[in-house]
Amino acid sequence: MKNPKIPGKIYLVGGAVRDKILGLPHKESDYVVIGTTPEAMAEQGFIPVGKAFPVFLHPKTHEEYALARTERKISRGHQGFNFYTDPSITLEEDLIRRDLTINAIAEDHDGKRTDPYQGQEDLKNHILRHVSQAFSEDPLRIFRVARFRAYLGRFNFTIAPETLKLMQDMVAQGVINELSDERIWQELEKALNTTHPELFFTTLKEVGALESLLPKLTEQGLNALTRAKKNVDDQHISFASLSFEGPYLKKAPNDFADLHELVMQHYMAFAEFETLNPNKKLTLLHALDFLRRPNRAENFLASCYAITKNTQSLHAIRIAIKTLKTLDRAQLSKEAKAKGIDIKSYIAEAENNLMKNN
Repeated sequence: MKNPKIPGKIYLVGGAVRDKILGLPHKESDYVVIGTTPEAMAEQGFIPVGKAFPVFLHPKTHEEYALARTERKISRGHQGFNFYTDPSITLEEDLIRRDLTINAIAEDHDGKRTDPYQGQEDLKNHILRHVSQAFSEDPLRIFRVARFRAYLGRFNFTIAPETLKLMQDMVAQGVINELSDERIWQELEKALNTTHPELFFTTLKEVGALESLLPKLTEQGLNALTRAKKNVDDQHISFASLSFEGPYLKKAPNDFADLHELVMQHYMAFAEFETLNPNKKLTLLHALDFLRRPNRAENFLASCYAITKNTQSLHAIRIAIKTLKTLDRAQLSKEAKAKGIDIKSYIAEAENNLMKNN
């Protein structure tokens, strides 16, 4: 297949341009096409994928090419927009609908940039600023700004005062209640994968949106998140470390919820492990399901260590697990059957004796 000829003027837009200016690597390149129609794109072999508005995949590279568009708010929520595409729509009209000035910069094939809303100046000054009042029409942008601040944490970006005030007003109006739990969690997961995820949560706290996610989050939780990120850099461990003090209001995926619940219920037993009696030690170790799910147990230990900084407990529990794994449970089962003793009780007694001598 020959390379398709794109019927219109093409610009690289969004995060790819932003990260290029900042010297950051980017994985995806998004393009906007000015002066063409869906029919003309399809004729060149581009694959339509957008339902709400025309977005096409390049038949070879599979990069996204979106037709220039404008939008109008027609209903509540993140997706309550009516989109309009037409060859007469200008690049400036397309860019003004974007969230932040730093994401509203376009670059053509020759590297010439179009920056009608001074995004390059805001990149230079490390400022997150909304492009227009249309920002307030999409409640998800509150969480996106928080995520961008976390993503750009190494540069110490701040939020422009007028943007911060706008976000606070949006939260006060209750617009975040229009968002689905799943969509919020997508932003949270992305934030946990950034270099400074704590900034996602401190930003939400600044604008009053943290109550919708983690109402009991404290400075200790944020510090635990920072330590977890530094020690292991795993999203599940990061969230469990962050949220150990109490439940969250938004529904989490099962893999996040499982570790969170385990840590929330047992982190004190981790902290006090060396002072526990053998029975309580075994209760904790069995709760970890260390024989069948060793990764789960290790994630628990990493989370609790980030929370408590208790090196002694960490080592003691790992030694206890290693010791319990030395038991020949198959042999113990045979012995119990031969003696007519309950197998579980017989193995539990052997475990208890090991813990007493540990």
